[in-house]
Amino acid sequence: MTERIYNFSAGPATLPVAVLEKAQRELLSLNGIGMSVMEISHRSKHFDEIIERAKSGLRNHLNIPENYQILFLQGGASLQFSMIPINFLREGETADYVVTGAWGKKAIKEAKRAGNGVAIYDSEKSGFKSVPTDDELSYSENANYIHYTSNETIEGVEFKRDLDGGGTPVICDMSSNILSKRIGIDKYAMIYAGAQKNIGPSGVTLVIIRDDMLAKVPKNQHTLLDYRAIASKGSMLNTPNTWGIYIIDLVCQWLSENGGISAMEERNEAKAKILYDAIDSSDGFYRGHADRNARSFMNVTFNLPGEDLEKRFAEEATSQGLDGLKGHRSVGGIRASIYNAFPKEGVQTLVDFMEDFCKTHG
Repeated sequence: MTERIYNFSAGPATLPVAVLEKAQRELLSLNGIGMSVMEISHRSKHFDEIIERAKSGLRNHLNIPENYQILFLQGGASLQFSMIPINFLREGETADYVVTGAWGKKAIKEAKRAGNGVAIYDSEKSGFKSVPTDDELSYSENANYIHYTSNETIEGVEFKRDLDGGGTPVICDMSSNILSKRIGIDKYAMIYAGAQKNIGPSGVTLVIIRDDMLAKVPKNQHTLLDYRAIASKGSMLNTPNTWGIYIIDLVCQWLSENGGISAMEERNEAKAKILYDAIDSSDGFYRGHADRNARSFMNVTFNLPGEDLEKRFAEEATSQGLDGLKGHRSVGGIRASIYNAFPKEGVQTLVDFMEDFCKTHG
């Protein structure tokens, strides 16, 4: 197949076509040097330019102040579930976790291995459909940090605000909505994100960490689990994912050429509205999972009247070039992931399919 289909996968997710095309052109010879980016040394001047440009691009797009370090790690966001408590939580100490979905649940499980991870909010019993209001959050006294997931990819639940820790360091997993909207970086002590949604390909994890948090890292830490050691070597303690960082650089350039984060935010809201309007106007044939005030603009989750119908929906959609719509295996249903690079016309094509499917099976 030479024609591209519409890829609704939650991650690895669709990348900008312009980025893929440039990477294709440079695959055999990066900027005419006679070597692929996957072949050059990570210590070379060629890669040094790439990683510094990637950092600069992220710093500019996210308005990251100079007292924050930008790190490129491996192990995915899931490794950060462990690295964070290893670095910032000891036995007898407390960290607060706001649990609004499967990824927050996984994060607190790892925190409890190191210290007292406390779920100050947990919406699992109600099906992970909501996010808390400020009045629903009561932070522990002397908590080392507050952790939350800004967008739960599986359930399609998203915070529409930056959480305010009231002086306690806030750490956020932004894997599935970073770069999709404007955020207040100064509200956070640390942000981390797996790259495979809006940033680049799988295999790279972005960490943005404030200098005062780096100073809290204990001495004699395992080196590759030590944020301070990684920062001191510019993410070069070991060989980084050179290809992944190269793609991040290209994605940052693509963002600049397409209006930056403000433009992405406007487009993402418009795309999500088209899809949610189709769900809400279906007379109950399609039922959104998340509460309306917590609906994700990145991962639109919904159900049909039965599992058999959902399976048929996903299969027929795939046959028409609408791939990746089957919900996560843990919750079922349907999930349409519409990250920055996903085109508006793909959303409209899905809505047209939904209307036809409802007429046939409703």
